[in-house]
Amino acid sequence: MVKSVLFVCMGNICRSPMVEGVFKAELEKSSPAMQVIVDSAGTGSWHEGNLPDPRAIKTMQRYDIDITDQRSRPINRRDYSDFDLILAMDYDNLDMLIANAPIEQQHKIHLFMDYALGEETPVPDPYYGEGDGFEIVYQMLVKGSVGLVEKLVAK
Repeated sequence: MVKSVLFVCMGNICRSPMVEGVFKAELEKSSPAMQVIVDSAGTGSWHEGNLPDPRAIKTMQRYDIDITDQRSRPINRRDYSDFDLILAMDYDNLDMLIANAPIEQQHKIHLFMDYALGEETPVPDPYYGEGDGFEIVYQMLVKGSVGLVEKLVAK
């Protein structure tokens, strides 16, 4: 049984803090009795200690999800053993996670949308984009989080 999930993107200021908030909200709504430790991290450390991107915060606030208690952190060696499931937002981060994970922990690492929904679709990084990139990412994360909760409940 999965008791802990770590979501990972590049800087841990856009996609992974957003999905951490969305997944926690979906878990609370759909399966409040299910106890799962949820966290997020980045494969890079340049934003360490920072709040999520203001655009991510604003997008999440529109849906009554507060992610302002989160701070960016890089993934560390211990995360590979501490978490039951490590979900990357895209292929670059997936490859980086697998390359850095101990061989006996690599089976825990998956592409988020593939693991949650069987869709080999990366979640695009909205950081450099304009327009509704954060909204598009939010909608993908909701869809994936619903699927992930359903999958975890079924196990």
